[in-house]
Amino acid sequence: MKLRKGIAVTTTEYGGVLLDEKSGSYWQLNDTSVIVVETLAAGRAPEAAVERIVAEFDVERAEAESDVAELTRRLVEAKILRP
Repeated sequence: MKLRKGIAVTTTEYGGVLLDEKSGSYWQLNDTSVIVVETLAAGRAPEAAVERIVAEFDVERAEAESDVAELTRRLVEAKILRP
């Protein structure tokens, strides 16, 4: 997966912001969402994001897998990520 052209991601002390430079819309991201976006934008599989989330946060693997799948689906639907 890749971020569509014109999408910028910036980390903040509260997580991050994903900006669609073309439309001006943005998404506020929490810490785990930043991990997912950065991992997928780097061309790595969603499972790599799950691994990192499980290692860094107190969360069960099944919950991390579900959350990563849901965020990935929403970003694809919003045409922010291209499969």
